[in-house]
Amino acid sequence: MLKKVFVAPDPGRLRLRSATRAVLGIALAVGLCGTAGHSLVAAITGGLAALLALFTVTDATVRGQAVTTALLPVVGLPVLALAAVLHDQPLARDLAFLAIVGAGVYARRWGPRGHSLGVFAFMAFFVTQFLGTVPGQLPELYAAVLLSLLASSAVRFGLWCYERRFAPPAAVPTPFDGGRWLGRATTRQAVQATVAAGFALVVGQVLSHERWYWAVGAAWWIFVNTTSRGETLVRGFRRVLGTVIGIGAGLLVAVPLHGEPVATAALIGLCVFGIFYTAAVSYTWMMLAVTVMASLLYGLLGVLDTGLLALRLVETGVGLAGAALAVLFVLPITTHATTDAWIAHALRCVHGCTTSAARRLAGDPDADPAPLAAELEVLLGRARLSLAPLVHPLSPLRARKSRARRVLALLDDCAREVRGLTSVAADPEASHDARLAAACWRVEIALQALVVPAPGAEQAERSEQAERAEQAVPEAAPAAAPAAHHHHPVTEAALQHLHGLERVLVDLAVPLRSSPRSSAAFQTLP
Repeated sequence: MLKKVFVAPDPGRLRLRSATRAVLGIALAVGLCGTAGHSLVAAITGGLAALLALFTVTDATVRGQAVTTALLPVVGLPVLALAAVLHDQPLARDLAFLAIVGAGVYARRWGPRGHSLGVFAFMAFFVTQFLGTVPGQLPELYAAVLLSLLASSAVRFGLWCYERRFAPPAAVPTPFDGGRWLGRATTRQAVQATVAAGFALVVGQVLSHERWYWAVGAAWWIFVNTTSRGETLVRGFRRVLGTVIGIGAGLLVAVPLHGEPVATAALIGLCVFGIFYTAAVSYTWMMLAVTVMASLLYGLLGVLDTGLLALRLVETGVGLAGAALAVLFVLPITTHATTDAWIAHALRCVHGCTTSAARRLAGDPDADPAPLAAELEVLLGRARLSLAPLVHPLSPLRARKSRARRVLALLDDCAREVRGLTSVAADPEASHDARLAAACWRVEIALQALVVPAPGAEQAERSEQAERAEQAVPEAAPAAAPAAHHHHPVTEAALQHLHGLERVLVDLAVPLRSSPRSSAAFQTLP
């Protein structure tokens, strides 16, 4: 687990940059709240608003990030007011909380912006329970939230906008193509999250009338960035594990401090760094940092003791139980279906890459496989995440575990060959070689054997792509003969990548076609 965090690749040091910038942005936000004379409760609210703005806003462009950040208070401030007004009306408060849970998850169908706004709305309601907010505090809290968002935005978009120097990341795709399937997935998850939160709310209140919201929060966050029941269960396990380790660290660090402000603030800054630096590689480590930070905040508020930390662990377990029951019995989205959808999506992207490479190698200057290769990296990363439950050490399904490991290894090989092909296709000396075009065509045949073509427009598009690839062989033949005899190094490198990709796809057919749960690799998505 240590190796996963500290040895994990960090291209462009983006995780390091993000974590450092988060500490600066949140420190500036809290510092300005203190300078403005806000109370400790308002400063904590502002700091959490800044953290969420920096953590959850993940639009592909800087402009999109700025727009989403500007919309956060539009969603969050009314929810903050609603929660404060309902503070003394438990039934109405609980129903409103569950409605926000469902709406927040449902909003994910609108992409990264919907996800960010949904999380911010949920946390606006959650923080009022955490801090016991009442209507009389709203003006100060509004001012703290707005000031903190301005401060964190000044750091993110002004002082240190490192995204302007890097190409925008590929948009995070959806597991199922088509509005109907996407609608089904988000609707199912919204229902599941609401049921899980309802269970956590009821049981959490039986355990504690004051800290019940920890169970709801645990159930909510378990559903973030998951699709299938397997992903959700694994995430829940990692959340509990991180909480257990974090509580142990809190006993050693937060409790002895007794809320001493300077040391506590320094350690909170370290926890913020840990949250941002580890989030992409280890949910367990991120939860450790979150748990220690929560312990330190309770120390500042003067309510921290060992009993409170034990209660947090129990409430987290309740949230996990609610999430597990919901994903298993309420409109379940199976790991098998989700995994097949991601792999099919990735292989279709490989198809696009090879088609584009074939056109480029045949002399088409407008063909560029590089964007599709970047999208493929994102898709394969998401496919690996969907396969993670099957290769988890606690998984009892040995046959599926072995199959999943084989698929993961072959997907990594596939990505390596596509990256090599993309780099070679950009070389003008590799163009007009019949062997390359023919090899691309063989790869496309192997891909079509793996993925059942979708009906309608997509099938027509694929037929057109296949026709273009087939035509590339005769078009390239006249110019390719000399290159074929001279064995140009660029040409030979491209052929190696294509032959390697063809072998990987042939090998991939074995585990995909031998699934213990289905007789075919993929089914056409509705």
